[in-house]
Amino acid sequence: MIDPIIQAQALSFPWQPQDPFLFCAYHLDHYPPGDGNLRIRPETLGGRRLGADFASIDGFNMYHGETAPGFPYHPHRGFETVTIAEQGLVDHSDSMGAAGRFGNGDVQWMTAGRGVLHSEMFPLLNDQEGNTGELFQIWLNLPKANKMVEPHFKMLWREQIPVVNHQDAAGRTTRIKVIAGQLGDAQAVAPPPNSWAAADDHKVGIFTIVMEPHAEWTLPATAAGVLRSMAFYKGDSLQVADRSVTGAHELRLRPQESVTLVNGPTESRILILEGMPIRETVIAHGPFVMNSKTEILEAYQEYQETQFGGWPWPQQEQLHPAERGRFALHANGQEEYPQA
Repeated sequence: MIDPIIQAQALSFPWQPQDPFLFCAYHLDHYPPGDGNLRIRPETLGGRRLGADFASIDGFNMYHGETAPGFPYHPHRGFETVTIAEQGLVDHSDSMGAAGRFGNGDVQWMTAGRGVLHSEMFPLLNDQEGNTGELFQIWLNLPKANKMVEPHFKMLWREQIPVVNHQDAAGRTTRIKVIAGQLGDAQAVAPPPNSWAAADDHKVGIFTIVMEPHAEWTLPATAAGVLRSMAFYKGDSLQVADRSVTGAHELRLRPQESVTLVNGPTESRILILEGMPIRETVIAHGPFVMNSKTEILEAYQEYQETQFGGWPWPQQEQLHPAERGRFALHANGQEEYPQA
């Protein structure tokens, strides 16, 4: 019998998944009540290195924000960001004039392409109780042929995302959200058109999994050549095929082998990233991911000269009005709202 596990090791953050993925950051922050204007109360900020706060003081980070938590405007080129907002809200604004508010199960998929300046801030809508934020940001590479396409973003509202609820023989449930790819009869919402994930034969899959205590579920095999990674990031223990895993782990799996998972005594959460590799040279420097050092230098030069279109918003830490619900405003002026 072939062992479906190629490699298992303790999970470090940020997680370094396999080609075609570049990077995966997981954020869980328990923010205090806001100040009534969606921002942090100044008295809660003592001892922090504002502008670069990643120390998790009092259970939360400001990241690069100074008056609101999050990531004020910053550039990207040459890849895509997939932001899975499990809890809390994200306010998006960008140099194309596009904007949005999403969260509590929504996903934003942005193709940076030839270059975009964007902001991702976390509005603290609740000024009486705490504000929990939980999200993944995944960087998915673009092939050389698509690195300089026009920037674009797409919303995958939680109402659209397919969910597979599997009950094992004992009636215990495993819940799988299909964010990219296909799982059985569940087909994900189409990604942006220039994504590596847009071609079915690239077999890109992004799945989030929640297993009840002692639940059992089998991840089916996929195509030969796919690179499959699994992050067991929350839970006590997990049986993966014949191996017992305790605590947070990354596992690299053989694509052509199905893998039976048996959960331990507490709820477990898992992220799976898989896809055919792009197999091109990756030169990454800060927010730019290209195929050569020359292209990186060109990206920095163009950003300095053009700011990728400039910043059309009044603030670097741009927040949308408190009364706005979940929405997307696209660069062409079209507004979009989730449909029940």
